[in-house]
Amino acid sequence: MNCPTCNSEKVIKNGTIHNGKQKYACKDCNRQFVLDPKNKISEEKKELIDRLLWEKIPLAGIARTVGVSESWLQTYVNKKCDVIPKVVDVTRKRKG
Repeated sequence: MNCPTCNSEKVIKNGTIHNGKQKYACKDCNRQFVLDPKNKISEEKKELIDRLLWEKIPLAGIARTVGVSESWLQTYVNKKCDVIPKVVDVTRKRKG
């Protein structure tokens, strides 16, 4: 078994989650993960979230409508914003 983040083989058991599934931890990058997670957000939901973000709906409303947690949604939005290039085009006005 390998870590999904760093692909290390130094993985140990690290307890269980709320439904009894085994949780693992990577000794190299400290990532915690579960094999075959059931609550993965589908691409269709992500596309719907992208469309709702364009409509300027509050994050709490999007989270309730789509059925995702607000913390996951905030992380998703932050990752989307990090990808957008930040270019500012400033032109000077003439004096007088």
